[in-house]
Amino acid sequence: MTCDDVMARLQGMRNEMIYKHNAKNGAGDNQFGAKSGDIRALAKEIKANPELAKELWATGNLDARLLATLLMKPRQLSLADLDELVGSVTVAHVADWLSNVVKQHPDKESRREAWMASKHDFTVRMGWSLTTEKVLKDPASLDLAALLDRVEKEMPSASPVAQWTMNYCLAEIGIHHAEHRRRALAIGEKIGAFKDYPVSKGCTSPYAPIWIAEMVKRQG
Repeated sequence: MTCDDVMARLQGMRNEMIYKHNAKNGAGDNQFGAKSGDIRALAKEIKANPELAKELWATGNLDARLLATLLMKPRQLSLADLDELVGSVTVAHVADWLSNVVKQHPDKESRREAWMASKHDFTVRMGWSLTTEKVLKDPASLDLAALLDRVEKEMPSASPVAQWTMNYCLAEIGIHHAEHRRRALAIGEKIGAFKDYPVSKGCTSPYAPIWIAEMVKRQG
């Protein structure tokens, strides 16, 4: 299946509701509005194909880039490839699917801190996403108190796309590390990020103090 073949398939998956949602969230017109489930089904049909993934990514099309992340082989990507991919992201949806690729790369740690200090918002987002993964899987390798210092200092002036994963990191520290919980709650209250974020009935607010309290309550 060629790149043109795949683009035609994606175009045929257009869903007006998805299209409008994507447009509202930064995708603009360079998209078809395919449902995530349909993209995943097409990826299963095509199977891993790094060369096709590269062509699809180069189109800049939202749906093509989402599909590309599912066709990549993370271990075949060089660090330069990772830098280029992460640095070319412009939409949060793509950033989140790409993070699943980056997190499988054996040398991801060599980029984590540099990405956190980047001037590109989505690169910062990726760096903090990797840091949150370490908070959950390897907290002993981190200075959590210093990490909270950094959240408190950098999060207020960060872009909303970077704030999202910084906030996630803050919440996970508060949820899983009781000795840092009081401070995490205080930082969340001080910054106030996502305090007024609209939440569907039955879902937990991303506002860190509420999020932390609810998850700790569920732990029992």
